[in-house]
Amino acid sequence: MVSMKLEPKVFEVLKDKIKMIPSDEGAIYLVGPIRLPVNLYDETVVFNWYCWLNYDEVTDDYGRIIEKLSSSNLAEYQQSSVLVYGDFEQADNALIRMHSICHTGDIFGSKRCDCGFQLKQSMKQIVDSGTGALFYLANHEGRGIGLFSKAMAYVLQENGYDTVEANESLGFVDDSRNYGDAIAVLKTLRSKPVTLITNNPKKMAALQEAGLPLSGRASLWGDESEFNSIYLQTKINRSGHLKNEEANEHVAP
Repeated sequence: MVSMKLEPKVFEVLKDKIKMIPSDEGAIYLVGPIRLPVNLYDETVVFNWYCWLNYDEVTDDYGRIIEKLSSSNLAEYQQSSVLVYGDFEQADNALIRMHSICHTGDIFGSKRCDCGFQLKQSMKQIVDSGTGALFYLANHEGRGIGLFSKAMAYVLQENGYDTVEANESLGFVDDSRNYGDAIAVLKTLRSKPVTLITNNPKKMAALQEAGLPLSGRASLWGDESEFNSIYLQTKINRSGHLKNEEANEHVAP
């Protein structure tokens, strides 16, 4: 990640959505409100979402703060984990899911994305298969840009930007996630081949390039709605994701 000069049109969209609150340690920068349709007991309820960031610099020059964030990698201040099911070390077949944290989708049940569905469904697939592991990657929020930057990206999306455009307009690449730590942990837990639950060929490539033995890919697609249709189509058109019918069950050795 590198520092960048914020485009005036991007700042115009964001400036009225950010507020500085002085604190003993510096300042709290609040971004919001952001419209968030949430699945609450099978009923869609629209909330307003805010996100805040503690920062040691006190200024109302929000453009300066935003420009600095693209080189700060705020997502690195969280820790990841893995859920293992069954005889993961010795079983002949095992499913794995590299799941990137989604604060809004996984926790709040946001329908702006499909992350919450993918989290629960991948856990179900692992249990139904008898063995597997779910890696929960807490430094992957917003494809690696961090929660506060993701909140700003949502503001941009509400003003006509797609997911990729929003990330790039804030000085980030489309996807800056790194799977190195998770792959190292996986290699410690299991040496036999695994089947990766994903729609993202980049995840497959990351594991293969690290020398991890893969036996195949299991698709994970669903929970399409009026709230995430553009988001899902952007995954396909801009990020190369695959849908159910494009799943390949096996990877050539």
